Amino acid sequence: MNNIQMSADINAKVNLVKSIANKTRGPYTPEKYGSVIIPMAIIRRFDCVLADKNAQISQVLQKLTKLSIDELQMEQAINTECGVPFYNKKCVTLETLVGDSDNINSNFLEFIGAYSPSIQAILKDLKFREEVEFMIKKGILFEVIKAFSQVDFHPDTTSPMAMGYIFEEIIRTYKANAEAGDHYTPREVIELCVELMMSENVDELNKEGKIIRVYDGCCGTGGMLTTLKRKIKADDRVRLYGQDVNPEAYAVCCAEMLMLGEDVRNIHEGNTLSDDKLRGEKFDLLITNPPFGVEWKTDKAFIEKELKQPDNRFIAGTPRVSDGQLLFLQNLLAKAEDEARIAIILNGSPLFSGDAGSGESEIRRYVIENNLLEAIVALPDQMFYNTGIYTYIWILSKKKDPRRGNKIQLIDATGFYTEQKPKSLGNKRKYIDDDNRKKIVDLYNEFQENDHSKLFDREDFGYTKVTIERPLYDKKRNKIIKKGVVQVDTTKRDVENIPLKKDIEQYLQNEVLPYVPDAFADRSKDKIGYEIAFNRYFYKYVPPRSSAEIKAEILANEKSVADVLKVVLQDD
Repeated sequence: MNNIQMSADINAKVNLVKSIANKTRGPYTPEKYGSVIIPMAIIRRFDCVLADKNAQISQVLQKLTKLSIDELQMEQAINTECGVPFYNKKCVTLETLVGDSDNINSNFLEFIGAYSPSIQAILKDLKFREEVEFMIKKGILFEVIKAFSQVDFHPDTTSPMAMGYIFEEIIRTYKANAEAGDHYTPREVIELCVELMMSENVDELNKEGKIIRVYDGCCGTGGMLTTLKRKIKADDRVRLYGQDVNPEAYAVCCAEMLMLGEDVRNIHEGNTLSDDKLRGEKFDLLITNPPFGVEWKTDKAFIEKELKQPDNRFIAGTPRVSDGQLLFLQNLLAKAEDEARIAIILNGSPLFSGDAGSGESEIRRYVIENNLLEAIVALPDQMFYNTGIYTYIWILSKKKDPRRGNKIQLIDATGFYTEQKPKSLGNKRKYIDDDNRKKIVDLYNEFQENDHSKLFDREDFGYTKVTIERPLYDKKRNKIIKKGVVQVDTTKRDVENIPLKKDIEQYLQNEVLPYVPDAFADRSKDKIGYEIAFNRYFYKYVPPRSSAEIKAEILANEKSVADVLKVVLQDD
C-alpha cells in the first residue's frame, strides 16, 4: 500500500472510530469519550489479530489446561505454537458476541476477563472494566461493541504502521490532558532518523550476535521503537525499551510491543525527567521526539535533587523551566553507550534560545565542545499532525566517524518533500517520500559543502560576550575616578558578541573604538556562549525589483482599475 492509499485508509478508519464516539453521547461528555474509545480500539486490534488464530489457540489451550502451568507460561506456549504472544480463553470475536445480543453485558465482561495476563495488565491500567460496567448501567454497551465489530483492524488490511497512526490520532483527538507540546512523529520522519543513524559508524552494531538495545524516553504509542525495529531488519538482535508519561499512549505502546513479540516489561509508565524507570541503563540506539516548549516546573524539585548526585543526567546544566527539550537531550546522552548513535527531533528553540552563560547555551556548549554533535537536519514545515512549525533532527554520537573530525554538518532539507495526499492529516500537509529521503541521507553521507549542506568547525558556533563600558563624566567632561578606578556610566553599557575565532582585542580596535573612542572592555565579565543560527547559514540574498519594474506594475494595476470603473460607469 502506497502513502496515498494508506493515508486514505487511515482517514477512513479514524473517521469511523470518531463516529462511534457519538454513540456514547449523553452518558459521556466529549472530554470523556477517550475513556471508552481508546481501550475499545485496542481491544478491537487484539480481536482482529486473534481472529484467524482462535481455532488453533483453542486446541492448544485444551492441551495446556491439563498441565500444571501458570498463565504466563501459557502465553509463552501459545506464542510458540500459534505465533501470537497473547490470547483470549473464550476464543471468540466481537462479531460472535454481538450475535448474542441478549447476553452481551455478561458475555463481554467475561470476554475482557478472559484475556491473557499481558492484555489484562493493559486493560487494568486503563481502568476499562469500570467503564464497561458504567456502559451497562447506561444501556449503551451493545451499540458500542456492535459498532467496533464493524471496524477492520485486521493485520492483513491495517499494517502496524497504519495502526500506529490510527492509535495516535485517536489519542490526540480524545485526550484533553495531552500536553500541548506532544507531537506524534510521522513514520517517514522516523525512517529518516533511522537511516541517518545507521548510515555510518555502525560496525560495532552490525557484529554477529550483538544485541542492539534501543531506547526512547518519550515513546508515546511506540511508533519510533517499532518503526526502527522494522527498518533495521535485525529482529532477532533488537530489544526495545521505552517510557512515557501518558497512560493511554503507554497502554497502546504495550499493545504494539506485544504485537512485535517484545518484552512489555521493558516499557514503563512515568515521567522520564522526574521518575526515570531505566536509571543507570545504557543503550546502543537512542531516538526520541520530546514535547516541544513544555515547561518542567513540576519536575524542578526532582531534577535539582538529581543534580546533587555525582552520576546525574543533567551535568551540562538546565534550561529555562518553560522548555524542557534540552533535558531530554541530556537524558539520551547519559544513557548512551560509547559506540551509541542518537537521533532527537527538536523545534527551533534549542538551537539559539538563551544568552551566553544561560542554561541553554551551556548545554549547547557541552554538546559542541565535547564533539558529540554530528549533524542537524532542518525538516520542512507542516510535517506534524498538530503543528506546522519547522523541526530539526539532531544526530549525535560519542564516537564520530574519523572523517567528520571536529566538524558539524548542517543540512537544509526544508524543500525536500511532496504534498501529503490524498489530503492533509490535520496540520500535516507535507510528506518526505523515498526519493527525498534518499537525497537527505545522501547529503549526510557525502559530507560535502553545497547549497543544501554546510560544514563548520565547532568554534564557528561559539562567541565571547564582552561587556563594553563607557566612563562616567562630570559636568566638565572629566572622567570620574574613585580610589583610582574609573567609574562607569551604566546607562551606556553595551555588549559585543565576538566570534571565538576572532581576536577580541583586535575586534575591539576595528569594530568598537572607531565609533566610541572612550569605550573599554570589562573582561572580568566575559561569558562564552554557543548558538546555531541555522537560517543565517542558508540565507540567499534576493535583490529587490528595479524601480522601473515596480512602476510598470503600478501603472498596469491603475489601468486595470480604470478599465473596471469605465465598464461600471457605462453600465449606469
